[in-house]
Amino acid sequence: MFNLTTEQITDNNAVHTTREIHQQPAVWQELVSDFFEQQETYRKFLSSIYDKHEHVRVILTGAGTSAFVGDTLVPELARHNKRNVRFESIPTTDIVSNPTAYLFEDTPTILVSFARSGNSPESVATVSLGQQIVKDFYQVVITCNKDGQLAKNIQGDANCMTLLMPEKSNDQSLAMTSSFTSMIMAAYALFTEDVFTPAVAEQVIASAVKLTEVLGDSVDAVLGFDFERIVYLGSGPLAQLSHEAALKMLELSGGQVVAIHESSLGFRHGPKSILNEKSVVALFMSQDPYTRKYDLDILRELAAAKSGMKIVVLTETNDEEVEKLADWVVTVNAGTEPLESDFNLAVLYVIFAQALAMKKSIQLGITPDNPSPDGAISRVVKGVTIHEYQK
Repeated sequence: MFNLTTEQITDNNAVHTTREIHQQPAVWQELVSDFFEQQETYRKFLSSIYDKHEHVRVILTGAGTSAFVGDTLVPELARHNKRNVRFESIPTTDIVSNPTAYLFEDTPTILVSFARSGNSPESVATVSLGQQIVKDFYQVVITCNKDGQLAKNIQGDANCMTLLMPEKSNDQSLAMTSSFTSMIMAAYALFTEDVFTPAVAEQVIASAVKLTEVLGDSVDAVLGFDFERIVYLGSGPLAQLSHEAALKMLELSGGQVVAIHESSLGFRHGPKSILNEKSVVALFMSQDPYTRKYDLDILRELAAAKSGMKIVVLTETNDEEVEKLADWVVTVNAGTEPLESDFNLAVLYVIFAQALAMKKSIQLGITPDNPSPDGAISRVVKGVTIHEYQK
C-alpha cells in the first residue's frame, strides 16, 4: 500500500494508519449502500422538524478533525439549502466554554454531533448544554462507535437520530482518516436533496479506488524534497478542508513539520511570510471556473517566487498551465465525467494529505499509529474538566 511493503508497514508501526487511509473507498461503498437504504427514514425525521418550525438552526459540531467536518460542509450545505434552515459550524470546544454565546433558548436547533468515539468530554457536555438551554432541541449523532456515550444517550429519544458509520471507519490509529471522510460524506448526503445521488457516489468511489492505487508515486516524489514546512491552500470549502489536511501533517509528524492552512486569497495577507527554501505549498484547486481563477492567480504568484520552495497542486484533471507552474500535479478524477462539485474533490484531495503525512511520519522515524508516545495528544482527549453550568 502506497509503495510500502507489509514488512515496512509493520516495522514502522503504521499498520492501522496505512490500512485506514487505503480502505476508504471500500468503507464509503458500505456507507452509501446502507445510507440509501435508510434515506427515506432520515428524510422524514428532518422534514418533521423543518415543518414544525418557521426557522431551524442546524449546528454542526465536534472537536479537532470532527469540527473540521462541519467547517468544510457548511458552504456546500448553505448553497444547496432550499428549506427554512440555517447551517452553522461551531466546535464543541467553543460551545462548552461559552454556551450562551452559541446556544439560544428560543431558536429551534438541531445539534449534529460528529464523533469517532462518541466519548469526548466536550461532545457529551455540548449535548447537555443544548438540552439545558434550548427549548426545541433535536440531535443527529453521526458517529463511528455504536458503544460511544453520544449514541447511547439518545437511544429511544424520538427527537434524536443516529447515523452509525461502518465499523471499519472507527479508526484505531491516533489520527482520524476514514472516520473523517465517512462522517463528512454521510452528512453531505443527509442534508442535501438529489445532490449526492447513488450515481455520484459511485463516481467518487471509483476515482478513490484508482487514486489509492497510484498515489504512492506522487507522495514519494514530494517526499524527495526535504521539507520542514507545509502550507495547504484552497478556496471556499476547500479552504476549510485545508485545515484538516494541515492537522494531519502536524499530528503524524509529531509537530516536527510546521503545517498551516489558509485560503488562496487570504494567504497574501500575512501567512505568506512563512515560506522559505524548506517549504511545500499544496494547493487544492477548485473545479468552479470562477473560483479557479483565484487559485490560478496564487499559483502563478508562487511559481514566480525565488524562495526555493516547492508546489504540489491537487486538481480534478490534467491542465496544461498547472503542469507548467507546479513542481508536482496530482489529478483525482479517474473517469470521463466531471465530478461537478468541490465537495466531491474534497474527499479525494484529503486522501493525498493523509498519505503524505503518514509517509512523512515514517521518513522522520516516527510511528504513524502512535506519533505521540509521550501522551501529549491521544486518540480520545484527556485532561478536560467540564464545569457545571447554571442556567
